[in-house]
Amino acid sequence: MSLSPVDQGRLSQTAKDEDQLNSSGQAATAENTHVDQVLPVVDKASPGSTSSFEMLDMEPVRPPYQKVQPHWFFYKQGDDNVLWLPFSREDSDKLENADNARGNEEVVVAVEGERYDVHVKERKRYPVYWEQAPTEVRRCTWFFKGDKDLRFMPYSEDFSNSLEDAYMIAVTLDEWKRKLDFPTGETVILHNPKLIMHYQPLGFQEDWVSSPSENTRPRTVKRGINNIPVEIHDGEPEKVDHLVFMVHGIGPACDLRFRSIIQCVNDFRSVSLSLLASHYKNAQSEGKVGKVEFLPVNWHSALHGDATGVDEDIHRITLPSISRLRHFTNDTLLDLFFYNSPTYCQTIVDTVASEINRLHTLFKKRHPKFKGEISVVGHSLGSLILFDMLTNQRSGSESAREEVLSDDLCDPEHDTLEQTLTRLGLQQYSPTLKAENLDLESLALCQENDLKDLGIPLGPRKKILKYVRRKCFSEDNKAGRLASVLEGSLGSEGNANQSPGSAVKKGQFLRTQSITGAVDYEYFNMGIGQVSIDYPQLAFQPQTFFAFGSPIGMFLTVRGLKRIDLNYSFPTCESFYNIYHPFDPVAYRIEPMIIPEVDLEPMLIPHHKGRKRMHLELKDSFTRMSIDLKNNVLGSLRTAWQSLSRPVAALPPVDEGKTTTEGTLQETQALAAVCASGQREEKSGDFWTKILEWPRALHRHYFQGESEEAESSVSTEQPQQAEQAQIKVGMLNGGRRIDFVLQEKPIESFNEYLFAIQSHLCYWESEDTALLLLKEIYDKLDVTLD
Repeated sequence: MSLSPVDQGRLSQTAKDEDQLNSSGQAATAENTHVDQVLPVVDKASPGSTSSFEMLDMEPVRPPYQKVQPHWFFYKQGDDNVLWLPFSREDSDKLENADNARGNEEVVVAVEGERYDVHVKERKRYPVYWEQAPTEVRRCTWFFKGDKDLRFMPYSEDFSNSLEDAYMIAVTLDEWKRKLDFPTGETVILHNPKLIMHYQPLGFQEDWVSSPSENTRPRTVKRGINNIPVEIHDGEPEKVDHLVFMVHGIGPACDLRFRSIIQCVNDFRSVSLSLLASHYKNAQSEGKVGKVEFLPVNWHSALHGDATGVDEDIHRITLPSISRLRHFTNDTLLDLFFYNSPTYCQTIVDTVASEINRLHTLFKKRHPKFKGEISVVGHSLGSLILFDMLTNQRSGSESAREEVLSDDLCDPEHDTLEQTLTRLGLQQYSPTLKAENLDLESLALCQENDLKDLGIPLGPRKKILKYVRRKCFSEDNKAGRLASVLEGSLGSEGNANQSPGSAVKKGQFLRTQSITGAVDYEYFNMGIGQVSIDYPQLAFQPQTFFAFGSPIGMFLTVRGLKRIDLNYSFPTCESFYNIYHPFDPVAYRIEPMIIPEVDLEPMLIPHHKGRKRMHLELKDSFTRMSIDLKNNVLGSLRTAWQSLSRPVAALPPVDEGKTTTEGTLQETQALAAVCASGQREEKSGDFWTKILEWPRALHRHYFQGESEEAESSVSTEQPQQAEQAQIKVGMLNGGRRIDFVLQEKPIESFNEYLFAIQSHLCYWESEDTALLLLKEIYDKLDVTLD
């Protein structure tokens, strides 16, 4: 909004008025003092007066006009409304500087820990690691809030510029109650610097109405980010200490709000950042702690996409009744059956592995200085996928791993039957097979009974069949993978106009398509009942595997595995934690499969505030009191019964000389009875004393800090936890405990069935879970909690 000729002339006239103001002010000092007493009455009578005397005596010196400080916001679609969220101060400053220096060229700025790229000229925000529609960004200076709005929303940049021009004129000329009419029918009135109202257009308005009606419920208008209540963070730490990939479970939604894996991981990342700021404050100030980056791994869209066509096949056979329930079943619960299908199980594991490797390569490209470790997290079915994948990883040198990642499979044309048997250590059976004119191709067609008829024992024939079938399976998949790579390279050439990172997604890191051959359902891979598939290899060796609400124990049991060997560990992953909520209906334990002869309670995850929840304290206190009451009652009943049922022995006749001995015996029995009665009364008194002192102890514990009672209770519980933590539970977690249970919330204790589903989906927002991950990560970096 440019200045009109009238406003420009009035701006020049302001300088002249200031000179007249000084001269008239000097003349005013020579006047009679009663004139000054009349001026306030004139101000009340004529509020529109702008005389020099009035400005001198009644109003302070006007502050000069200052430009508004902008802040950058980005658009986000909320659950029920539209949200505009502010960038951090660091990101906003980077965007403002880039916008001022870009000229007419496009500039890309990495924001939010380099997870998003902002195209400054286009005013768009693009995700880097996942597929998502770009969102709008704004350089915001003016904000409004309606009568029913919960927060201030930014105006568009053009609208804000018009308001800023009008505000500058009003401040410079000191003329308020300015009315701005916009072509859309909206009206903004600048009453004063603190009161600016925005009126919406009316459907019909009479000509005689001089000002907008108050029935339109005007909006409140504010200038600048400092005049609205909004929380703005300083920014994320630049240094990344650890990288975590998070794999979701069944279905496209990950919580009760039907949010995607991307949104849930964003929340988990925010929780971890706040915990780092509160629990590792000293280490952050010393520069020892940066941040942990969490990236989502989405496999559901690839399984249910057009490439597989499974949704169309399922839709053709789905009944039309109860359509919503059937759609929910097809979209979520069927993922469990897909994973147990040899065809779609291969698709799932290929998608998870290729997506993790793609994200890892892209992250290393954007963070070339990253030297930290990497962990993986799986929720529900995602934990089972990672468990099977980590079980089938092959340890070796980095060069061998790169060869595996480049799909450099063995060429069957260069392998003979003799070489194969020699590699398996079964060269003694070569003459037997040659006598039947068998080669590798014909051997692949043999069944186990055929080799048994040739006199080959059970162990060698199992090894031969396993190797040959795995090799044939790899041959069937190699053609499909080669076609996928060629298709990806050809497709990437024609997509030159892509946002940063999209070329990497669709070219070099294209997901490999799964083509499975015939599967023998009697063939059990790795001895855990899993169908025969070719497990892809990861481009790195994970440090820790965290399972949230995991059904791994149940699936292993159903597959026929009764026990996990004490010496078993993942080939490439050194740590494993099974984290679950006590009411989670999908979660199962792991430790009883390793040491079934020992009854171990799971390790209780501490509350992120450093204590047990109050209702658990009350529950433990009531349990201890009930045990004490039961012991006292049973002890009294047992003593009474023994005294009633004790047989009375017939005493021999006593002479007079034995009277003293009899009296001494009676005195001893009476004294023992008195002592026993005194001990019972003392125990009973101690018991009721504990009951009467219990509320006071709780008050001191929760409202007056640590007390002697709290210290005694902690001292009794900590040795038990420490003793259980020192028990070696196999090598799956390096000898450490595996099962860790969360503390249920007070409201969840009223009805565990009511909160069962919520308990399975609570891990994404659990501060206790996030703190356990951070503690495990930073303990290995020798960084302790504050």
